[in-house]
Parts: sequence; C-alpha cells; structure tokens
Amino acid sequence: MSDIHIGTRIRELREIQNYTREAFAEKIEISSKFLYEIETGKKGFSADTLCRISQALSVSCDYIMFGEEVSCRGSEKLVCVLEMIKPTQASRMQDILQILYEMLDTL
Repeated sequence: MSDIHIGTRIRELREIQNYTREAFAEKIEISSKFLYEIETGKKGFSADTLCRISQALSVSCDYIMFGEEVSCRGSEKLVCVLEMIKPTQASRMQDILQILYEMLDTL
C-alpha cells in the first residue's frame, strides 16, 4: 500500500472518468496542488478525503487503498452494495426492495 500506487490509481480513475485535475479537485473540495501531490505519492490524505475521492470516483475506499475490492460474504454482500448507493438513489432503492420483499411472500 504505497502512496505512489494509491496516487496512480486515483489519477487513472480520474482520467478514465474524464475529469481534469482542477475539476476533480473542486469536486472533492481540495486544491488542485494537493490532488497533484496525492496522485504523485508525495502526500498522504485523511480518511475524510479518501471517502470524498472514492464517492466521486464511484469506487470503494478498499479499491483506492489496496487496488482490489474486499470480497463480502453472506449478508455483508448486501451491506457492501447498499453502501455504494448515493443518497439521491436511496428512496428509489427502498421502493424496489419493498416490492421484492412483497413478491417473496407470494412465492
């Protein structure tokens, strides 16, 4: 888990999603200079910044830090999926889950 590898993953994900360094830094509420230092492995960052980066890039914190998703088992899989849901999607997801739950009663 080196800062250089973490920074490279962040940069690659940012570029895949067509964010400029400046636009992405603004999105995650840090300076573009600080983002450059993170991406080049020159500086570390807080857990709060990690969460903002992972949410903005739609990946888990585990992926950013370790380069792989931590596999989940059993009910943990459901929790992992639910953690990826954006607040704006939560209401719709609750409606879908309610429908599925009611369908199970009819089987």
